[in-house]
Amino acid sequence: MTTGERKHDDAARAAWLAYIGGCKQDEIAQIMGISRQSAQRLVSQALAAGLVKVRIDHPIARCMELARDLKARYGLTLCEVVPSLDTPASSGLAVSQATGDLIERFLTQPEPLVIGLGTGRTLRAAVEHLPHLDCAQHRIVSLTGTISPDGSTAYYNVLFTIADKVSATTYPLPLPVITASAEERAALLGQKTLETARGLSARTDVRFVGVGTMAPDAPLVIDGFLTPEDQQRLTAKGAVGEIIGYVFDRDGRLLEDEVNQRVSSALLSPAPERPTIAAANGPAKIPAIRAALTGKLITGLVTDEDTALALTA
Repeated sequence: MTTGERKHDDAARAAWLAYIGGCKQDEIAQIMGISRQSAQRLVSQALAAGLVKVRIDHPIARCMELARDLKARYGLTLCEVVPSLDTPASSGLAVSQATGDLIERFLTQPEPLVIGLGTGRTLRAAVEHLPHLDCAQHRIVSLTGTISPDGSTAYYNVLFTIADKVSATTYPLPLPVITASAEERAALLGQKTLETARGLSARTDVRFVGVGTMAPDAPLVIDGFLTPEDQQRLTAKGAVGEIIGYVFDRDGRLLEDEVNQRVSSALLSPAPERPTIAAANGPAKIPAIRAALTGKLITGLVTDEDTALALTA
């Protein structure tokens, strides 16, 4: 055996002891009769020579692979996939916690940001997951109206929930998500008091949104913004989902319908220049999520393993 072959064998032996045997460097040195520094050097040499192949048998590893696949397929700049639990609802809680962690990462950045928030169950749960944060350098603006059709505060509004958690200044949109008519929308959006909030919502540094379905039990129908007749008409036109109230088809194109002319939310455009991150999961939402990805209405996604598998199938 040549000197080079012996060094190669020693590196492989040290790597085996480290990664398979679970030995620490002191233990490797004692077993091989070498110094601790030599043991560390041999393990490094094994890595550099490509002798070590890492395989992680854990759900997180599969989730990371799915996130990588989703990013590649749909051109996402960010994707996080959490392990699925026993029910879509339980998985939704895991998605909301991951989304809350992501929101926290932005809130703890020192540079001032304008953060836009949509609405919905997942986002509200994500915000409830946040700790109390001192982040007065940021501004947070609602991307959607905060009023229900009857004039009360929208139940799944996110902005008022986050206002109790952070010191950042918050800017609500005291409007219904979908107005009664296009004329009413124009009149409401023309209010002087909304200029600041509307201006901020148009230049957000990052947005967090939910993805809704167009089923008969869709949130916009249940909450009274759409009538059952609206839902049926939109579905007949090919509607599969909505983001901040805007309804789109299976290709992610905004539908030609008067409903989209009544939406008071911030504008929703394909291929946004700034991050627009959706948090959504579950079998019922797969067509809507896929459409949003296809139409590039979002640049990032937080979802669960089962949903990710369906989206990459």
